[in-house]
Amino acid sequence: MKPHKRLVAWQKSMDLVVMIYKLTETFPKNETYGLVSQMRRAAVSAPSNIAEGASDRSKEQFRKFLSITIGSLNELNTQLEIAFRIRYLDKENYEKAQNLLDECLAVTYGLKKSVMQK
Repeated sequence: MKPHKRLVAWQKSMDLVVMIYKLTETFPKNETYGLVSQMRRAAVSAPSNIAEGASDRSKEQFRKFLSITIGSLNELNTQLEIAFRIRYLDKENYEKAQNLLDECLAVTYGLKKSVMQK
């Protein structure tokens, strides 16, 4: 098994990608190249950077990739808020996505802290 696949941060961020793809399927078609594209790219960036950083990199390089992951998750946080405010997401789906995103952030921060201590 690839090393990144054992990381909870990668696993949870993959779940988030699936959720974001499903949620954005219901957005208006005129958002395909706007908010939908932005949200999907930010979501996909998280597990992608974890995987790249975990692949035989130095600790310093891995931390840098984890920082990029955290940035992408925070970008997605803002985009979810926008989608909720303009009523593309109802409260229930918004809260589910925010909760999973918060979990992703927590485990990624924890992983980054762990890598820094090694």
